[in-house]
Order: sequence, then structure tokens, then C-alpha cells
Amino acid sequence: MSLYAIEHDNGTALYAQIAKVLERDYVGQGAPGGRLPSEGNLANRFGVNRHTLRRAVDELITAGLLERQHGVGVFIADRLLDYQIGTGTRYTQNLADLGIATESSVLRKMVAPASAGVARHLNLPNDAPVLWIETLRRADGVPLCVISHFLPVEPFKTMLDGYVDGSLHELLAQHCGPLRRTESLVTAVLPQGDDAKLLGIAQTRPVLRVKSLNVLERDGTPVEYAITRFRADRIQLRITP
Repeated sequence: MSLYAIEHDNGTALYAQIAKVLERDYVGQGAPGGRLPSEGNLANRFGVNRHTLRRAVDELITAGLLERQHGVGVFIADRLLDYQIGTGTRYTQNLADLGIATESSVLRKMVAPASAGVARHLNLPNDAPVLWIETLRRADGVPLCVISHFLPVEPFKTMLDGYVDGSLHELLAQHCGPLRRTESLVTAVLPQGDDAKLLGIAQTRPVLRVKSLNVLERDGTPVEYAITRFRADRIQLRITP
């Protein structure tokens, strides 16, 4: 006997009715990351075969409401944040516009030799000293991204000595004037170093890596080269000119 009222002759496919109930009773009532009952258990509750139940689940997976981890089960998907990247992108403001509380913490701050790529983007000689700031950003208390910020030592080391949290770009803009993003290169990669631990994901889960350059709006002087690693299961990037 079915535990759910599924009608066989109302003109709506069984899998569509089941998908609607799953969305209402599990996605709507559960928390992101919550696990659904097993396929066999749900098929018995609805009084249908596993093929029909699986098709209902697949509908919600396609809609981004559920995610299947093979060999583990089906889980309520995290809500994807629609994060816009453009010339004036600012992390804190972007998420504030979505009604999301943000917090930022500095993981490390040090002077280190610039790699060839960092030096090229900042118009510095190879191995020139740069200020390297590593930050962890959270959205509604959940880790969202880790950012490596690279800036010329002068004049920014003294300027940022007291920086411990909050918007780095806002602080830079107060001292230097508005910044403008000139490029954003996006790649899906596996987490490296301690990124997986910091973001609270498995080492096998991909991150979206965004390499970006910010310059002074008034004259195009390079100010910051940043490498951001976003949790791919938490965000979608909207690229705008």
C-alpha cells in the first residue's frame, strides 16, 4: 500500500507526481546536504517500481534540487549562489545584494617572491617581493571560497598592516581610488594544498578557480592579482562585460 496519495488516472505521469511530493516533503522541508531515504524505501512508500522512482529523482537532479553521489545516495543539493563577475565585481556587495551575510578572515599575510605569472600581471620583475594575503570567505556561515591576493609591496604593505577582516577591495579603494577588474580566467580544478579542508569538501570535489587582475580605474596601474577558489557545489558564476 502506498504511503503517499499517487493517482494513476489523473492525466499526470506518476514520476511527475512523485517528483512534486519529493520536492515538497524533502527538498522543501530538509536542509542542504540532507540524505533522502533509499531508492527501495521510497519506491515502497509510493507503491511504484524503482524505475519510476528513479525517473522522479532524476527530474529533481536535472532541476538542481537533488544530487546523486554514486554508491552513497541522493542528497538535497546546496542552493547555488548566482555570483556575478564583471569589471566592478566586489565579493561583499555581490552577496549582500542576494541577502546573504558574509564574513572574511585572514589566514596568512606575508611577503614572498613573486612567481613569473604574478610578476607579469603586476608589471614587476621576476622574484620581486610581493605582499601575499590569503583569505577565507564565508556566506551565511558556510565556507565559500579561499582567495590568494598578491599586491606590490610598496605602497600596500604598510597600508594593509592592520587588515584582518572585511572587504579588502573597499579598503584599497579608500586609499587608492576605485578599482576595475580587467580579466577573469575561470577553470575547474581539484583543490590543492589545504583548500579542501578550509572549504569543507572532499579532496575529490572540484573547485572553480578564478584568476583576476584589478587595476586603478584612473590610470590602469595594476594593484592586485588574485586567485580565488570557489566551492563548485555552492556557486555559479555569471560572467558579465
